[in-house]
Amino acid sequence: MKYHDIVIVGGGPAGMAAAVAAFDAGVTDVAILDREEKLGGILKQCIHNGFGLHKLGRELTGPEYADVYRAEVEKRGIAVYTNTMVTAVSPERVVTAQNRSGVLTLSAGAVVLAMGCRERSRGALNISGTRPAGVYSAGTAQKLMNCEGYRVGERVVILGSGDIGLIMARRLSLEGAKVEAVCEIMPYSGGLIRNIVQCLEDFGIPLYLSHTVAEIHGRRRVEGVTIAEVDDKRRVIEATKRYVPCDTLLLSCGLIPENELTRAAGIPMDPVTGGALVDEHRQTAVPGIFACGNVLQVHDLVDYVSDEAEIAGAGAAAFVRNKAENRAAVTTKAGNGVRYVLPQQVRADGGEDVSLFLRVVRPFGKVRYTVSDGERVLATANRLKAAPGEMEKITVSRDKWQNVTGPVTVSLEELA
Repeated sequence: MKYHDIVIVGGGPAGMAAAVAAFDAGVTDVAILDREEKLGGILKQCIHNGFGLHKLGRELTGPEYADVYRAEVEKRGIAVYTNTMVTAVSPERVVTAQNRSGVLTLSAGAVVLAMGCRERSRGALNISGTRPAGVYSAGTAQKLMNCEGYRVGERVVILGSGDIGLIMARRLSLEGAKVEAVCEIMPYSGGLIRNIVQCLEDFGIPLYLSHTVAEIHGRRRVEGVTIAEVDDKRRVIEATKRYVPCDTLLLSCGLIPENELTRAAGIPMDPVTGGALVDEHRQTAVPGIFACGNVLQVHDLVDYVSDEAEIAGAGAAAFVRNKAENRAAVTTKAGNGVRYVLPQQVRADGGEDVSLFLRVVRPFGKVRYTVSDGERVLATANRLKAAPGEMEKITVSRDKWQNVTGPVTVSLEELA
């Protein structure tokens, strides 16, 4: 059994940023394990721009953003195990993996989970109809087009208005395909506003809110789909059904954190985020195991993934160096209008500022967020708008955490 001070599971943007942060915090025996042959994760297929504006101060494509962090990993001489599939992580911080050499077992002083997320499949959506060729998840279509050079279809319907689906609507249009419609079952889009404008409105692609694909038609290949409006309980309204000819259906219906390893390690999970319960250092309830990136909560920008990964990497380094204090935890919870709050526990006691991250339950106009400990207000923040597709961050200063008993509640009120 080989030992590393810190073992990071996943070599995407979160894993690389966590490794660099841990190294820079003084723990140089860091190893990254990744199942792909090259670090970078999903960024390798994201050839559009828009990455790095917040984190790096310049606009990059996905592969360019990955190259920045890959170069930082290489510069520090961080150990990298590629083509290596992790099959188990134990509460004792023993990582089991497989590669071409056989079974690999690593013991670690701390483990950082950074496995990312996967797309919700057609099977999870229960769409009726036949099973022809031409039905893809949006990410699969993206990889086929951007990495393999295939054109997936000529006339396309997209179900779901997540950011990947919106970006693929633009990508397909640029390749000469006709995107007939984007259908979203919710009464609002799940993507960033800038993507709705740049990927749909700029190309004249219609977005149908409160609509879904009710049936798929075709035997060997998709020939068309039936779309329909849904009511407030997401049930199809039969009178609104209409047939749309197409040869391709893309599914962009949400992302699911890849947490099979997390659950198998016995780590408590948050049913709302789909990720682990963590403190402000992104440490889970199992000491020495940390989580960050899309395996913890699905982010809207990769820049924020890198920010969170740096927190986890520094936290893992502090744990290895015995600088992490095991103080009593204060819980956080979502109040009015807020879907979830992360971290779910805070151990600070006046020693540091703590940033709370959240998403709202529906779109709002101008709002005021309030962070409170009972009747005591810890922080407030006004925003001109709030949307479920955009993560919000509220920082509570270190002096406000003194004598906090919890639970700390984050709520919002809509302003006139």
